[in-house]
Amino acid sequence: MFKKILLAYDGSKGADGALEKAAGLSKLTGAELVVLTVYRHHSILEASLSMVRGVEDSTGNLDDAMRAASREAAETAKKRAIELGVPAVHAFIKGGPSARTIASFATNHGCDLIVVGSRGLGASEGYMLGSVSHKVTSITSVPVLVV
Repeated sequence: MFKKILLAYDGSKGADGALEKAAGLSKLTGAELVVLTVYRHHSILEASLSMVRGVEDSTGNLDDAMRAASREAAETAKKRAIELGVPAVHAFIKGGPSARTIASFATNHGCDLIVVGSRGLGASEGYMLGSVSHKVTSITSVPVLVV
């Protein structure tokens, strides 16, 4: 059925639910589970205007801090998937626009299912806010399971 499942993971409660579902599907089908955490690059101007001063690393580089947080989230998801009994798990981090990065990663790595969490918004709110899950479903030809 599935050979390679891509889990888009950001550490949120919705992503945790998606992790549980992806792990179950992986065990059921014998599919490899690929965890992807995406962080957004920040321009120098955005970093200087950031109100999240505690997030920056010791060098003051917001991109490095976001990359480190993404790496931690990906490793946490990988560890949890292994605890849930998934035999083959790999974790990656990428920088870029979330939805496009998820969609292109799935295509480029031969994934045959994308599992992503939903923020639980209604259809009109999700569309107006441009949620990542909604964008992913509209730009990829890979089947998407929104949990």
